[in-house]
Amino acid sequence: MKLNPAQLAKHLQGQLAAIYVISGDEPLLCQEAADAIRASAKSQGFDERQVFNVEANFDWSLLYEAGASLSLFAQKRLIELRIPNGKPGDKGSEALLRYLSRPAEDTLLLITLPKLDGSAQKTKWAKALIEHPEAQFIQIWPIDVHQLPQWIRQRLSQAGLAASQEAVELIAVRVEGNLLAAAQEIEKLRLLADGNPLDAATVQASVGDSARFDVFGLIDAILAGEANHALRILEGLRGEGVEPPVILWALARELRQLANLAQQQEQGIPLDRAFAQAKPPIWEKRRPLVSRALQRHSVIKLNRLLLDAQHLDAQIKGQAQGDVWTTLRQLTLMLAGQRFPLPSAALDTFQR
Repeated sequence: MKLNPAQLAKHLQGQLAAIYVISGDEPLLCQEAADAIRASAKSQGFDERQVFNVEANFDWSLLYEAGASLSLFAQKRLIELRIPNGKPGDKGSEALLRYLSRPAEDTLLLITLPKLDGSAQKTKWAKALIEHPEAQFIQIWPIDVHQLPQWIRQRLSQAGLAASQEAVELIAVRVEGNLLAAAQEIEKLRLLADGNPLDAATVQASVGDSARFDVFGLIDAILAGEANHALRILEGLRGEGVEPPVILWALARELRQLANLAQQQEQGIPLDRAFAQAKPPIWEKRRPLVSRALQRHSVIKLNRLLLDAQHLDAQIKGQAQGDVWTTLRQLTLMLAGQRFPLPSAALDTFQR
């Protein structure tokens, strides 16, 4: 059974399930969900704890033996099964299905996994975990850039802090995408505020620039048409030492897919069908972003941008003149829908 993360706290006030599965790629939120389950289990008498980390050549019989053996120190126990790659393999799938067929008595099994995509959730073992009547499957979704200010405000409130909207937005900019950094900064601000409301000046003085930038975040900002935000991510990637070929690979990959989709649209193929047949797959959550990009660009324009990408590749290889990062900036802005000449605000954003 699926359990919404927002409902977890209330759920844990009652009788616990025999099995909990936490799946997601946001470390802080996954860790906090697991901590909440552990704390509730501890309060309800699950005093013994065993932890298994599934690595190469993991002995899956340990799971069965742990469930079948008698507890040495307590009447109830917690077994944690951590599967970092989300792929238990044939032996692991068999072991999980065997355990699910007869969950151990007086035992709580906590399984942690990375995010399972649509195909992974259709595997026999994953479906069994999701649909098992004695299991609770908790899917943790990341906080996107638009949700981050509200998430920060909620965390501040939980810490007993009031903050101006400007202060909240400044924290969001400084820790963008890095929830662990946000939580740490909020704890630091709680000590500094000393019961007083937070303003932008206090945040400016205390919060470091912990923004986490990645290539896929750049692509999402470009698809959304957020030109200034995309430039800031590009500058972050440059500052973190990400090489231009890596960024170009992501841009060219997205351009080729957009050009292919735009071509199918011109041929009268419905976009939903084109999405379903796309390779690599376009996940449901990203389709609105891709649709927005297709509204901005025709097939002709996308093919021109592909030529620009080829020119950038030649620059990277030393076969063409020009500054690589300047061309990357221009390609980023054009794909985001920005026309040249660039406004000074966009240039200032990149230069900062």
